[in-house]
Amino acid sequence: MNNELQKTLIVIAGPTASGKTAAAIQLAKYYNTVIVSADSRQFYREMSIGTAKPTDDELAAIPHYFINSLSITETYTAGDYETQCLALLTDLFKTHDKVILVGGSGLFIKAVCEGFDKFPDADPAVREELNRELSEQGIAGLQEKLKIADPEYYNQVDLNNPQRIIRALEVFAASGKPFSSYRKSSTNNHPFRIIKLGLNLPREILYQRINQRVDDMIRQGLIEEVKSLLSYRHLNALNTVGYSELFDYFEGKTSLETAIDLIKQNTRRFAKRQMTWFGKDKEIKWIDVNLISDFGCSI
Repeated sequence: MNNELQKTLIVIAGPTASGKTAAAIQLAKYYNTVIVSADSRQFYREMSIGTAKPTDDELAAIPHYFINSLSITETYTAGDYETQCLALLTDLFKTHDKVILVGGSGLFIKAVCEGFDKFPDADPAVREELNRELSEQGIAGLQEKLKIADPEYYNQVDLNNPQRIIRALEVFAASGKPFSSYRKSSTNNHPFRIIKLGLNLPREILYQRINQRVDDMIRQGLIEEVKSLLSYRHLNALNTVGYSELFDYFEGKTSLETAIDLIKQNTRRFAKRQMTWFGKDKEIKWIDVNLISDFGCSI
């Protein structure tokens, strides 16, 4: 066998709060390797508590990549991630036989594992108009436009993330083709094999973990973190669950209790969409999170 093909990218996927970070660290220690993040919210340095980043101890225990790698003021796409991540993997596989890719951002995992066709250039005027509509009318109108233009992507994307929605609408406006159609016909042409693991939890347990995580975030200082970012709330990176609800609280649109309840509700909805996305990937082997070490021995 070609030595390059013995290199293995182990993907750990699953919904938010399913235990991906702990599982990834466990496998990384077993294989004496590193972790590459595929969580599009954990890229941003300014967002820590609300994105459930690995703790300082966890980051110190295992080298992590693509954590705190961007500022919220920077624009970043799945295509950018594909290019940078594949270049990084080329370097990492020079010294590691196995590398762990972990995250809940299905689009970014797909970008690395399968790739995308080249997207058409966006018209700045279209982007400006979509952002104006977002600012003046809210996200609901954009969500409806996406539902009509690209129902497949509508059922997969985080509908509370306007950056993703606007990007998909830009592509549709520029090409007349839905964003979801931009998939490379030949997948997995990489000089390494890919093993995909999905963390499986009963829904009621997952929802309990989500609710508990939100309560923990509040105790850890999420309200203060969001308050410190108020002047940046117009940035697409911050239009996401855990932040937009508290921005509404600070602007007097809702009570704190209601905002926290909405974070829990919207996070559960997000987890459901993640499960829908990953459920369509037939290459994912679903395992009990408690059996991750046993499975690791067999890879």
